[in-house]
Amino acid sequence: MLPRGIRNNNPLDIRRGKDQWQGLRAQQTDASFCQFESLEYGWRAAFYLLTRTYYHKYRLYTIRMIISKWAPPQENLTATYIENVSRLTKIPPDEPIGIPSDQPERWMAVGIAMAIQENGTESLDYFAMLRGWGLARPSAGSGIV
Repeated sequence: MLPRGIRNNNPLDIRRGKDQWQGLRAQQTDASFCQFESLEYGWRAAFYLLTRTYYHKYRLYTIRMIISKWAPPQENLTATYIENVSRLTKIPPDEPIGIPSDQPERWMAVGIAMAIQENGTESLDYFAMLRGWGLARPSAGSGIV
């Protein structure tokens, strides 16, 4: 059976909340996590959260800062999560990842490493990830999450 995040087209396991993400399935049957129409939309939401909300709004710019908020210790093995993402990306946990528009490959690497932590490696679609990155890029006048 596929991991929950992949079944939900939600590779970073974004929790349900007040955000009305683009590409959400009309029917949400998972009580805890968002379900998207496609992996591209799940990746779009993940990269939106990482680059716009975490980086620009909260000023979280290292793997340690991001993972500490994304996967808090009361729910996760946060230190292990940080170590795994850092090891996979070869980005030290306290090194700034960079401005998303200047360092897209580093941000995509962080996203992939987080998806591996959440779902394993078997079911990842890297082409969907690339398309999701493109969908997450700012578009003029769009106020849609």
